[in-house]
Order: sequence, then structure tokens, then C-alpha cells
Amino acid sequence: MSLPPPVQSVDAMHHRTGSRVAVKRALPEETPVAMVYAGSTQAVMMATPSDLQDFAVGFSLTEGIVTDPSQIERLEVLDHAKGVEAQMWLSEDRAEALAARRRFMAGPVGCGLCGIDSLDEAVRALPDLSTVRPALTPERVAQAAEDLRGWQPLHDRTRAVHAAGFLLPGQGIVLAREDVGRHNALDKLIGAIARQGLAARDGAFVLTSRVSVEMVQKCAMAGSAVLIAVSAPTAHALRLAEGAGITLAAFARGEGFDLFCHPERLRAEVSDVA
Repeated sequence: MSLPPPVQSVDAMHHRTGSRVAVKRALPEETPVAMVYAGSTQAVMMATPSDLQDFAVGFSLTEGIVTDPSQIERLEVLDHAKGVEAQMWLSEDRAEALAARRRFMAGPVGCGLCGIDSLDEAVRALPDLSTVRPALTPERVAQAAEDLRGWQPLHDRTRAVHAAGFLLPGQGIVLAREDVGRHNALDKLIGAIARQGLAARDGAFVLTSRVSVEMVQKCAMAGSAVLIAVSAPTAHALRLAEGAGITLAAFARGEGFDLFCHPERLRAEVSDVA
């Protein structure tokens, strides 16, 4: 079976002040995607059925299941009647480590921590990125979200999906991924960066969503020390970013942004033209 298309065209009746007209609407697809390691399901996420190999690799990295894509020895994406399985086989050491910490989590859209089985998992220790030094101009940070708009074809069709982009100093946005879930979009981006041999530590992540705890956790696990978002962070997310050495900029919408912590990476003299 082939994967369902990421967008479905459906009929609707548009009503406006006493009139109505038949219209076609493009709706994003939402499919259960199971992350399966050596035959055992680790997580089931509701996701857009696109870039699923990127999703599987990114999820494996941000969950600490692997530390390098090469530790995934085989990856197959299989379509079933009720959803999709990303089946992975790990190197022996990573398979043993996963078996030692096996847990089940289900992550519906909007809640990246649902299903974890201990408070320790919710507040896990993060890498210290204070020595990671990508430098960006304030102008580039302010413009980042607007630049990401050019990388959102699913959003242009549906107005119903999130995006995460990878911004490199001197180059602008070089890579982006979309999904109905903001956590999934970031995992897909992180997987794509790793699979293409890029280094997350060299640039910044740009998000179309608010910044919650799990978004900071994924950013830190991937190794990026700059997080730029169009919306606000939560107070807990800000504390995590500050502790992990992550520069956090929010409300980035073209004309400006709010900088919440670690301003040392913003330098007006950096040569940063796209």
C-alpha cells in the first residue's frame, strides 16, 4: 500500500450573511505513525504522512534513542490499513540501551509529553550548549519567520500545519519541514539535517509555533543553540533554555522580536546576507 497524500481535497459549503456557495477545501491529512524498534512500539504520534524517514531519525535523536543516524542500521516505512509504521533496527549497543529504558508514550498533536511514565522524563537533563557559538544579526533573527514562509507549501494550501526551519548565518533558511504537529515538524527537520550531513550546532531553529518545554528539549538534544519563534515561550521553557545555554528569541515577525536569554550570539557586525 502507498502512503496517503499529505493533503486531501474535500467539499464544503461556504456561508456568508445570507448566501452560500459550494467550495473545495484542502485539508492536511493526519495519520497515526508508530515508531517501532526491533518489533516493539516506542511511540505513536499523529502526524502528516510526509518526510517520515526524516521524522523517524529526528525522533530517535531527540528522544536519545540514538546519538547518530548511523546507529539506525535499517529503517523501513510501512503503510497499514490503520496507519504507518516506521520500523527501525539499531546497533547492538543502542538496542541494549533502549531495552534498559523501555517505555511507551503516545503523543497527540499539541502535547509532546503525554504518556511518559515518570516525572524524571519530563524534566530530563539537557546538554550544555553555552560554548556553541553560531552568530546572527538582529536583522536576520527578526526576518527569520518571514523567510520561513517561503518554505511552507502545505501551509499555503491548507492554513493548518506548522513548520520548522534551519537558518544558517550568511545563508538564511536552507531547510524546512512541515507537519500538523509542531513537535513533529521539528523532529522531521532534525532528522533531515542529520540525514543530509549538516550540523545543527552551526545554525538556528525557526518555529511557527509557541515555544514549549518539549521544543526546547528537542533543540538542545539536536545541538542547536539558537531558537527563534513567531509566538511566546512558556515560563518553564524559558528556564530550560536559559539553563541549557540556548538563545531564545520569540515574537519574531519581521519588524522585530523579543530576546529572552543568552544575547551574546547576536552581533551586529556579522556578515549575514542571504
